[in-house]
Amino acid sequence: MVWTWRPNTRRMRPMTLLVVAGVLAAACGSTSSTTSGGTANTGKVGGKLLIDNESGSTWTCQFNPFNPSVNITSIGFIYEPLEFINILETNADGTPKVTPWLATGSSWSNGFMTLTMTIRSGVKWSDGSPFTANDVLYTFDALKADPALDLNALWSVDSGPLTNVALQGSNQVVFTFNAPAQSYFYYVADQTPIIPQHIWSTLDQTKLDTYADTTPVGTGPYLMSNCSQDNIKYLRNTSYWQSKPGHPVPQVAEVDYPAFLSNTSANLYLAQGEAQWGAQYIPNIQSYYISKSPSTRHYWFPPTLNVSLFPNLNNPLLGNLAVRQAISMAIDRSQVSQRGESGYEPPANQTGIVLPTYKAWYEKSLDTTTYSPSKAESTLQAAGFTKGSDGIYANAQGQKLSFTIKTISGYTDWDASLQVITEELKAVGIQVTVQDEDSTPYTNDTQNGNFQLAYGEMPVAGPGPYYELRPMLFSGSIGSTNYERYKSSSTDALFNQYSGATPAQQLQIIHQISAVMAQDLPVIPVVEGVDWYQYDTTSFGGWPTPSNPYAQPPVWATPDNGMVLTQLYPVS
Repeated sequence: MVWTWRPNTRRMRPMTLLVVAGVLAAACGSTSSTTSGGTANTGKVGGKLLIDNESGSTWTCQFNPFNPSVNITSIGFIYEPLEFINILETNADGTPKVTPWLATGSSWSNGFMTLTMTIRSGVKWSDGSPFTANDVLYTFDALKADPALDLNALWSVDSGPLTNVALQGSNQVVFTFNAPAQSYFYYVADQTPIIPQHIWSTLDQTKLDTYADTTPVGTGPYLMSNCSQDNIKYLRNTSYWQSKPGHPVPQVAEVDYPAFLSNTSANLYLAQGEAQWGAQYIPNIQSYYISKSPSTRHYWFPPTLNVSLFPNLNNPLLGNLAVRQAISMAIDRSQVSQRGESGYEPPANQTGIVLPTYKAWYEKSLDTTTYSPSKAESTLQAAGFTKGSDGIYANAQGQKLSFTIKTISGYTDWDASLQVITEELKAVGIQVTVQDEDSTPYTNDTQNGNFQLAYGEMPVAGPGPYYELRPMLFSGSIGSTNYERYKSSSTDALFNQYSGATPAQQLQIIHQISAVMAQDLPVIPVVEGVDWYQYDTTSFGGWPTPSNPYAQPPVWATPDNGMVLTQLYPVS
C-alpha cells in the first residue's frame, strides 16, 4: 500500500510517500442522515479567524486535494469526504465514531467484501452545479486512471483489494473488494476527498496528479477567495449544504491562513494574540502563551501514537531479546516525558496502546513496562554479558553494547529526550551516541535498514491502534515502515485476520499483538506523540476540547479541520 504522510503528532513535516501493506482499522458506516459535532449553532455569522501553523514554506496557491504537498489547505476547507471518522472518540466496542457527510450512511455485505454507500441529495458544488453519486463514482475511477492519485492504494492494480466501483440506482455507490476489507473503510469514507466530475473529467485523466487546481470548486464550507505566497483567504460558502434557515453553517465569515517559515515566528504571532487557532510545539507554553490571557487561551495535546526506539533486529546484539529488555528497563519514561517533552507528551507503555486515546483496546495485564536499572543489568548478566573496565557491557566475543541512535535534526524536544535516554542507558552499561539527520536521509536510512537504533514515530495514525501497529510490525512493511525488520508469521496472520473479524474478535487480535509487543519488544515505545493544538476563545467558541473531542483538533488534521470549521461560531 502507498501511504501519504499525514502529519499528526508533531508539526508540519514534508509529505512523504511510503509503501505499506494494506492497513488499518475497521469502521462500519452509520445510517443516520444528519451530521453532528461540537456545539449548538448560535445562528450568528461573522468574524475573521486566523490560523497559526508553521508550514515551513510559502503557499504555492495550488489546491489539488490529491497533492500531498498542498492538500492540507484544500481538504476540509473546500473538498469533503463521504463520512467523517473521529479517531479520538470510540463506541463501546472500541470502533470509531462515524458521522455521515457527503454520504448519509453505508453498510457492509458479502463478508465485508461489498460496501454500499448512500449519497446525500441536495448538495451543490460551489459553482452551483449539483453534486450526485456520479461525482463519487468518477472520483474513485480517477484514482484508478491515474495511480498517482491513489495515495492509499485502494485499487487492486495498486496492490489494494478494490476491484470495482459502480452505481446502484440513482443515489448509491457500491464498492467491491477481492477480500474482506473493513480495514479500508477509513480510506474510502474519510480519506478520499470527492472531486467534481464536470470539471476534472475535462482534464488529461492520466495526469490528474499534476493539476494545479488554482480555482478549486468543492462542496466544502469555504471558498478560496484569494491566495498569495504569504496568506490564503477563505470566505464562507453561503450555499453550503449544511446550512438551514436559522442554522447557518459555517458561522465564521472569513478564515485566513498565513504562511510561517519557522516555529519562532509562528509562536510569536500566536502569543501576541494575532491568531486564534494554533498547531505547533511551544516551549514553556504556560508562560509564553497561556499567562497572557489565562481565561481565554487554552491548549490540548491529545496523544495519537508512540515515539519509540526502533532497534535494527538484523544487528546481532540488538536482535538479542535480553538487550532489548535491558534497554527498555533502563529508560525512565516519566523522566523523558518531563525533561524531554516538558510533560506535554506522556510516558508510553510497552503494549504500544496509546492512552487514554485508545483505552478501550488496552489490557493492563499484558503491559510489561518496568523501570529498573538493577534488573536491566541483571538481565544482561544472565544473558552472558560482562561489564568492562570502561563500564560498558560486552558479550563473550567482545562485542560491546555501543550503538548509534539516528533521529531527525531540528526536533529539539527529541534531542532533549535522547539526552535523557543516553544518560540512563550509560548508567546500566549501554553506550549510545545520537546522530541527527535531515528527514530525507533519516527516512531512507530507516527504510533501508542503515541504522542500529532509530528514534521516531510511525507516519500514520487512525481510528484504533491497528493503524500504528500493522505498519510497524507487519513483515510486508519491511522496507517502508517496519523499520526494525520484525518478522513473525503468527503476527502476520493476526493482522491478516483483522479485516474480516467482528469488533469483539478485533479486540482480541489487538490484545494478542499487544502481547507480542510486550514479550518480544520488537519496538520500544518511550513517550506518546501528541497533536499540538492551541485555541483562543476570545472571539470564537465551539472548539474541540478534552471533554468534547469531536475531532482531531490541529488544523493540519484532514478532514477533521472541516468538522471543526463547521462547528466554530463568533462569540460576539
